Amino acid sequence: MGRKKQSRGGWLFKEEPSCYSYDQLEKDGTAQWTGVKNALARQYLRAVQVGDRVLYYHTGSQRAIVGEMRIAAGPPVDPDGADPKAVAVTVEPVRRWKRPVTLEEIKKDVFFSSWELVRISRLSVMPVSPEQWERLEEMCRTKGT
Repeated sequence: MGRKKQSRGGWLFKEEPSCYSYDQLEKDGTAQWTGVKNALARQYLRAVQVGDRVLYYHTGSQRAIVGEMRIAAGPPVDPDGADPKAVAVTVEPVRRWKRPVTLEEIKKDVFFSSWELVRISRLSVMPVSPEQWERLEEMCRTKGT
């Protein structure tokens, strides 16, 4: 008998697509993720490790998870040195999701009611549990609302 693939969690990073989109990340190959100002988001960013999976969430009018990235390097201090508390990591694209999973869909699912994406809308970096990741991938594979 085959064993069920063990899911592991990861992270979710938010960005306004007009500032830096998943399309641009795919073109660039890698990018430094900088500019995180919120104390809790910085704390989470310091906890990421090379190889961790990251969901790419477009903010603004799209408000949806659009793809997956991987942490390629970091977390070093902010490269421009302007803020001694700042943290940056290098990300690389892994795959674009077959279809975006919207915030509207996520909010409709009671499973996500305690997740920071739903509760703390301004948080730009947050953990994703293995169970959340698995549910989001299931949603990606099915027709949206």
